Amino acid sequence: MPSSLFSSRLRRIVAAYAINRLGTWFGYVALSLAVYEHTHSAVAVAALLVSGQALPAFLVPALVARIEASSRRAGLTALYVFEALATTALAVLLWHFWLPAVLVLVLLDGTAALAASSLLRAEAARAAREELEGTAVDAAEAARAGAGPPQAGERRHARPPSQLNTAAEVQLTERKANAALNLAFSATFVAGPALAGVLVATAGGPVALLIDAASFLICGAMLIDLHPHVEEVEGASVRARLRAARQYINEVTVLRLLLIAEGVALVFFAADGSIEVPYATVTLNAGDGGYGLLLAAWGAGVVLGGLAFARVVRRPLGAMLSAGTLAVGLAYVGYAVAPSLLVACLAGVVGGAGNGVQWASMLSAVQQLTPRRLHGRMMGAVESIGAFCPGIGLLLGGVLVAASTPRIAFLVIGLAATAMTAAFLALSSRIEAASIPGADAGTSPDEQLPEPGPPHPLAESRPRQRGARRPRRRTGRRT
Repeated sequence: MPSSLFSSRLRRIVAAYAINRLGTWFGYVALSLAVYEHTHSAVAVAALLVSGQALPAFLVPALVARIEASSRRAGLTALYVFEALATTALAVLLWHFWLPAVLVLVLLDGTAALAASSLLRAEAARAAREELEGTAVDAAEAARAGAGPPQAGERRHARPPSQLNTAAEVQLTERKANAALNLAFSATFVAGPALAGVLVATAGGPVALLIDAASFLICGAMLIDLHPHVEEVEGASVRARLRAARQYINEVTVLRLLLIAEGVALVFFAADGSIEVPYATVTLNAGDGGYGLLLAAWGAGVVLGGLAFARVVRRPLGAMLSAGTLAVGLAYVGYAVAPSLLVACLAGVVGGAGNGVQWASMLSAVQQLTPRRLHGRMMGAVESIGAFCPGIGLLLGGVLVAASTPRIAFLVIGLAATAMTAAFLALSSRIEAASIPGADAGTSPDEQLPEPGPPHPLAESRPRQRGARRPRRRTGRRT
């Protein structure tokens, strides 16, 4: 099977994602420094983070559903244009600072950003699948051409493109798309903060925000041909689409447990943000430079983790989820016992590698457990979890440091994160055993005519009402 990265469409998506993430770092650093400079209040900075991450988590699912419900083209581009306008307004506000307006704009911008990221991941998976299907069609046509004309009485039937690939090939292609996005994220995770710091220091926060706005416009132009619209059997309304996603999560036990486990794990993963500064500057007596090295070591680990996931993309997702979680937990335990900055940095590389593998495996597992028509909404749910739960983690880390010492705080969250490995191990076999009906044909469950037989293997069985009519086959569906 050829690499899905040969697709020019997927390369554009990955490039746009990288540009977007890099520009986002410029905006994040510029706004954080500007808010603190104008208010001299850590509470104001915390409010900025809550407005940009925690609060949008509640709005993203509805926005994703609305974009998918719209039949207008370039819905994803419209989100990036909105982000550009909001970021430009933020740049103006830095010259005429008013905190309430800043927080409102950050809330709107953050909601659009998380929704765009969710839809972009779903579109990357779609682009990879369509490239695979196109390659399979070409191969099938070449094989038929080589076989010559049919003999008398011989009947040949062309299989639909969606039935030319096995479930394993489709899932592997989607994992490769996630691996490519993960590598882009890893690279910007390392380079973004450093470049943003230099840019803000030399050109100022407003200029950094205007560059951020320009990056959104570039992304919108690169992705103008993407059409994230998804037709829905349950209805075209946003409420019906959200109900369908919620019902699917409730029915598919392994998916629901996976999302819960990831949310709890993210609380412990993100608690380090409140502990690292006193740990590096006071406990290790390494100063501001030591804190920067600690962050750089973790970032280097994230890059290594992204490369590792890309190389072992065929491995079972449950095993990679568990291994990544264990690595993060052990890294925090390593922080707790590290006698020097060097040892702490080595632990940080291990933790960062686990971080890179764990998140990419999580995204791939959710896609594997979800029919294609729900990919965008499920990615929205994951992005919401990834935005809200770290806020709880930051509060937990602050409380632990206030009540004890940085070493004890790292030991507590390290042991808790390590314990979460057991939860992912318990789900591993169920993730690998689960299969979406029709996945071997490349179609989602709602695209096939149900046949009498056993119930949905991922969902709890439900009694079928007597006389209920089965849904008719829908053709021409866009997934």
